[in-house]
Amino acid sequence: MASWAQIMACLAAVLGFWLSGPARAQELVASLSTHRVLIGSNYTGAQIAVFGSVEREGRAVGRADPYDIIVTVIGPRQQLVVREKSHHGLLWLNDAQRKFADAPSFLASMTNRTVGEMGNADDARRLQVGLRNRLLPPSSVAQADPELLRFIDALIRLKAQDKLYQEIERGVTFLTPSLFRSGIVLPATAPTGNYEVFVELVSGAVSLARQQTSFEVVQIGFEQQVAWVARNWSMTYGLVTAIMALIFGWLATVIFRRD
Repeated sequence: MASWAQIMACLAAVLGFWLSGPARAQELVASLSTHRVLIGSNYTGAQIAVFGSVEREGRAVGRADPYDIIVTVIGPRQQLVVREKSHHGLLWLNDAQRKFADAPSFLASMTNRTVGEMGNADDARRLQVGLRNRLLPPSSVAQADPELLRFIDALIRLKAQDKLYQEIERGVTFLTPSLFRSGIVLPATAPTGNYEVFVELVSGAVSLARQQTSFEVVQIGFEQQVAWVARNWSMTYGLVTAIMALIFGWLATVIFRRD
């Protein structure tokens, strides 16, 4: 979890950038409390703070619509298969299935207002606000495959059970009219790898500015060595694991044997 020292340092960096140099009509500045999450033996999850500011030139014409902030976090990509089970007599059997070749292993969407308050459904689709809109392919593909939405909703539901897919409306808070804060909550099951963070400034369903940053989730210590062996020496890892299981099973029978 991000410490207060990291949060204050991040906020100071944003304020320093905000007060220095000429500003454009609207400019977005965002930063993370940390760019590296370490997974050790006592890892139970982590939280990363997102701080930012909206800069506006004094001569710029004020906008009637309020500012909206959309924070999207995308984890390492992976291939996923969603299967639909149907009841056939006394059995439940796999019926239809859908393969997602490039689905995010982790996906989070945070906004300062509800999607309905920010605009209509077409605006949300165009700005890719929310989990479903982020996973949807181009409109032409979606219209040609009406069953796709059903499988996307199933994927979101399954991933949300493990907190790997999160959609948090009002998950972004404006500390002042120009400074905002949000939080990225990583569960203990979050995979290792690089995570992309997109912060977008919107007003009246119009994108004004966008910034991209990233952080990395890495394993350290003994867990890192085990993961490396399992990945690069899979056959050896499997044999050693099987031998250890046999040895411990034999020891258990000897220790708890009744004469």
